[in-house]
Amino acid sequence: MELLIVRHAIAFERNARRWPDDGARPLSPRGVARARKAAAGLKQLVRVPGRVLTSPLVRARQTAAILSEVADWPQARECPELAPGVAPEALLAALRRLPGSRMALIGHEPALSRLLAAALPGAVRGEVFRLRKMGAALISFAGAARPGGARLEWLVPAKLLRAAR
Repeated sequence: MELLIVRHAIAFERNARRWPDDGARPLSPRGVARARKAAAGLKQLVRVPGRVLTSPLVRARQTAAILSEVADWPQARECPELAPGVAPEALLAALRRLPGSRMALIGHEPALSRLLAAALPGAVRGEVFRLRKMGAALISFAGAARPGGARLEWLVPAKLLRAAR
């Protein structure tokens, strides 16, 4: 299984008055523009995933919609295990139950970095990668998704994705 991991694009700054529920905080206009450029770069660099899963938070769903529109990815399905605060092992267990050999995930930090650390062999608990906004990584599993069973294929910052378009 190949797993393409994408962090959501730049969102508005936290503001409890505008968005009492932080899950409703959307992408900023700058975030939308940069996400469109990065999505065009991803379209050039990767094969279209067969399935796209997204966090239920607005900014991740908006990022998934941009990837669908610009990179021709399938419509995303919400995945509760991609919400902030969910353990990476729970997400890996959910992925094992889904069919498909190439999936994409759109989510948040630090959860995505923790997922990378948990999926790779020899990862130390608490060790995290730094996945910036619209950054992406590709990991592959020989078989089903499981802790310690992945190989890192690549990790690309958004700046390079925007340049690849």
